[in-house]
Amino acid sequence: MSEILVTTTEKIPGKEYEVLGEVFGLTTQSKNIMRNIGASLKNVVGGEIKDYTKMLNESRNIAIERLRQNAVAMGADAVVMMRFDSGSIGTDMQSVAAYGTAVKYL
Repeated sequence: MSEILVTTTEKIPGKEYEVLGEVFGLTTQSKNIMRNIGASLKNVVGGEIKDYTKMLNESRNIAIERLRQNAVAMGADAVVMMRFDSGSIGTDMQSVAAYGTAVKYL
């Protein structure tokens, strides 16, 4: 799937393309109860909660891979203007969406 170019820019230098439409990839992740307890304790003393940072990194990678799959299904060669959005669901789940515009080279 990595052959599908994903860029945050509007233009791809040296390429002309037609717009196919919006594509997205979505994932929702949660850590197990023991990790949540550890994160709560870290909240008391402060500092980075590395398990949650790792979870968000994994979530972003999954969301981009799903975005690429969506683009391939549409027949796209690339995705331009890719962005991320994220939010909490309850107190222990995090949702990450990657979205952009699928394009086909001319």
